[in-house]
Amino acid sequence: MHGKHSESDRRLLKIWAMLAVLVGSFGSVEARSSETAATGSAPGTLRVDYFHSGGLGEEIWSLDRVVVEPLPWPGHPERAIDTTGLGKYRYRVFDREGTEIYSRGFASIYGEWETTGEAKKMHRTFHESLRFPEPTDVVEVRVEKRAADQSFAEVWRVEIDPGDMLVDRSAVPKLEALKIHYSGDPARKLDLLFLGDGYTADECDHFAERAGHFTEVLFAYEPYASRRNDINVWGLCPPAAESGVSRPSTGQYRRSPVGASYDAFRSERYVLTYDNRAFRDIAAWAPYDAVEILVNGEVYGGGGIFGQFSTVAADNAWADYVFIHELGHHLAALADEYYSSAVAYELDPDRPEPWEPNATALKDPKALKWGDLVVDDTPLPTPWPKEAFEVLAEEIQSRRKAIRAKNRPESEMSALFKEQSRREVELFGAPGRVGAFEGANYAAHGYYRPEVDCVMFSRNDVPFCAVCQRGIEAIIDLYAGSASP
Repeated sequence: MHGKHSESDRRLLKIWAMLAVLVGSFGSVEARSSETAATGSAPGTLRVDYFHSGGLGEEIWSLDRVVVEPLPWPGHPERAIDTTGLGKYRYRVFDREGTEIYSRGFASIYGEWETTGEAKKMHRTFHESLRFPEPTDVVEVRVEKRAADQSFAEVWRVEIDPGDMLVDRSAVPKLEALKIHYSGDPARKLDLLFLGDGYTADECDHFAERAGHFTEVLFAYEPYASRRNDINVWGLCPPAAESGVSRPSTGQYRRSPVGASYDAFRSERYVLTYDNRAFRDIAAWAPYDAVEILVNGEVYGGGGIFGQFSTVAADNAWADYVFIHELGHHLAALADEYYSSAVAYELDPDRPEPWEPNATALKDPKALKWGDLVVDDTPLPTPWPKEAFEVLAEEIQSRRKAIRAKNRPESEMSALFKEQSRREVELFGAPGRVGAFEGANYAAHGYYRPEVDCVMFSRNDVPFCAVCQRGIEAIIDLYAGSASP
């Protein structure tokens, strides 16, 4: 199926959610489990849960538990080593002989939090996880952190014995995954999971509709459209006791299954979950390489962490844009290219070179990371109507704050965003060429983006720029291999 579900699918989903224990076959996933069990070709999925603490200049890692998830490992057996070079952190798994057998780059909520002013005043702890194929013998997991000069240094190591009796092989009550778009064996595909949060049992059919809709949105953008045969899309809807998720700034609090909430880092539009254990235990009932949390809400909001998850308020008028933008962060480590909206982060005054593929400090124009896409006569930095854009952005931000301060209807915010898009399109004119346009990575000066406009820069109806498309392709290749026919 692609984006649509039969009435029988919808009835089954509602019944499963009401029971809170979803039963029945797992379709092709369970078929694969039986097949690979017979051939021995697919290991289990092992997860290392840990606490990541710090603040006031400290950073501490400590083991929580080791979990074997209920489904086989969904990753590509021939692409265990991450060659993309992305991530603020990376983890590497070594066997007894010291051979590296698995690695992935990632970012984390802690990694973002440590750049906020709060991290200079107090300590905090966040829960995180690392997943890899279940080994047959003792392995050593090493976590490394990236320095300003792009090098990695080890910050934590832990020995994992998969045969230890304390390895947790239990699971939360079984959830049945919707098969929204199926291209083949999860081990040979990029598996995207839509995970609902804040949907009651009676609302899970609405979740199914939204998941199908966002699947269509995904395949409307390149390079996803050209690579749809390399992608599987799944859905899970754990039933919530109450409709919606927390929004502390308005006094709304919910104990939702996945724990998603607005106001992360005190930013009203930023939606994250800090309940990593609940999130991972629920998501374990579907094959996944990436997870998009669909929040049952209408207020503009979302978020995305590379290698962890992304979120979107599924019923907002701008949800299509937020979904595809935040998935760019989570899946492909794309940086925010905008710089006119308020954020909680404090920028490094030295402007180190970003590790993300679509932003640069342009320390050496001759070594521009996307220089192969720039035609010879393009000036670096590349001129654009920056001053006029900033006057417009300041006006929009002022009006946006007034709408929120007066608690005006969400329709007024949507109307403001539509006006902003119209005026920006008029200002930018026709799509331009690849260059180095100043203003990116939350900074008006010192950071540059590849094109004047892009999904990662604005809410305008534009495609991903050439650099971002290339970055997404690299991740699809990592999980699915080269393009399928």
